[in-house]
Amino acid sequence: MNRWIFITLLTLFCFRLNSFCQDTKPIPKGSILVPLCVYQGDTIPCVQLPTVYVFKPLVFKSNKEREAYYRMVRNVKKVYPISREINQIIIETYEYLQTLPNDKARQRHIKAVEKGLKEQYTPRMKKLTFAQGKLLIKLVDRNSHQTSFELVKAFMGPFKAGFYQTFAALFGASLKKEYDPTGEDQLAERIIVLLESGQL
Repeated sequence: MNRWIFITLLTLFCFRLNSFCQDTKPIPKGSILVPLCVYQGDTIPCVQLPTVYVFKPLVFKSNKEREAYYRMVRNVKKVYPISREINQIIIETYEYLQTLPNDKARQRHIKAVEKGLKEQYTPRMKKLTFAQGKLLIKLVDRNSHQTSFELVKAFMGPFKAGFYQTFAALFGASLKKEYDPTGEDQLAERIIVLLESGQL
């Protein structure tokens, strides 16, 4: 008896499910499905639009200025991803160093990281122009909120920081250079904002 009740209920359930599936209307061709949200009791489409940045149009006084701008765009596109990679390595290295038991283990890890960075980045750094190298130093400061000099000093000590600063100075650069988004780096900041939003 129980078996027949179970079969009857199962048949009714399947029939209702089949009816429900047939009652749903097919999605018209060309329709776009969007998420829904409830706002003040109404169910409305909920679409998150990307932020669009609008800047005052650039006016170039000469072809030389126009070429300098597009050179800056090219340089930012080349070195900005590297500066982000470096920032990620800094964060990961710092977090990992906190898990190590003593200074000896930390120094060993820092040496291993330094060796790995040299192997990975030396070929890429050799391909950078002088202007791109100077821009990279500034972008590291922008992303990490610390100058390259401060980062080297924190991880490798003041002696190595001084050595690298002297080496950079020989080529007319400085690891102590800070990024100034409202001053001399205003154009670079504009390019980065447009680049990050997908507008460039």
